[in-house]
Amino acid sequence: MRNTGVLCLAALLLAIPAGAQTKTGGKLHCAKPDADQSIEVGDKPGHVVYARKSACTWDGSQEIEGLKTKTGVDVATGEVNGTTMRDSGYHTATMDNGDKYMVRFNGATAMAKDSNGTIEGKWTFVSGTGKLKGIKGAGTYKGTANADGSADVTVDGEYTLAPPPPAKKK
Repeated sequence: MRNTGVLCLAALLLAIPAGAQTKTGGKLHCAKPDADQSIEVGDKPGHVVYARKSACTWDGSQEIEGLKTKTGVDVATGEVNGTTMRDSGYHTATMDNGDKYMVRFNGATAMAKDSNGTIEGKWTFVSGTGKLKGIKGAGTYKGTANADGSADVTVDGEYTLAPPPPAKKK
């Protein structure tokens, strides 16, 4: 009898659709920071903490729920220590219909002597508006830090959206 209960429970769980993750990804270019404050730590040359804000443009390849990501803004704090830069912050993206989403990111950049570098990190959805309200998910990013302070990044990840609220009865 106990096995029958377990089999019934297993059949019930298989019948309930799981919240499917939908893949997303795209490419963006973030301009040289338009707000950039840095302070030398003072323990050794090249050890700096900073805060920055950069305007970003998506190439149109990221689509979420039929909406294309157009622009974004990165706001981050971080630390440069020699040839390693670590930062964390938020990226707020605006879709082609005006809806927005926000992600929190954490990453690192390995800088070369020519001030170019290799970027990589992880991100997680924080919030969304309109069709993107209730968005959840996460992913990774990789790219290039350019000597002029700009960056080119490829983003990959998955998301789910909260089910729409039930229709109001008349």
